[in-house]
Amino acid sequence: MDYKFEQVKIVGGIGADDEFWRGLERGEFCLPTCASCNTWMWPAHFRCGSCGAWEMRWNVVEPKGKIFTWTRSWYAFDRVSERAEDVPYVSAVVEIPHAGGARVMGMFDGTMDGLNEDPRIGTDVVGHILPPSEKTKGYPSIVWRPVASGLRA
Repeated sequence: MDYKFEQVKIVGGIGADDEFWRGLERGEFCLPTCASCNTWMWPAHFRCGSCGAWEMRWNVVEPKGKIFTWTRSWYAFDRVSERAEDVPYVSAVVEIPHAGGARVMGMFDGTMDGLNEDPRIGTDVVGHILPPSEKTKGYPSIVWRPVASGLRA
């Protein structure tokens, strides 16, 4: 099935992060800054918490950072029943230093070049954008993978 973000928006969401999802659909990792004071604003808001301005600018950012925290899910809860076949799976919160320390959540894939490593806080990772699917409820997604030494992301 071919998904478009506009078709599957979360009911009740405030919509401040719509451009994040549209960016992922285009294959771009975008995060907002305040158009007035340039403060990074993640999670996205309609109004800057630093200066009170209402306008934000969406910036394409390289999806590279360090694992801030992570968790392993051993159960496919009702809202993520599509992931039942993936259990156990790991979700990671990654801190993006060149985006004001924004922390972005995504799946973690520790398999790289035959390695299968558990995440470690502080591990350098790079994000890979995946297209929308049934498993992601029609949203594009980001998967974080460790940066292997000697390899370029």
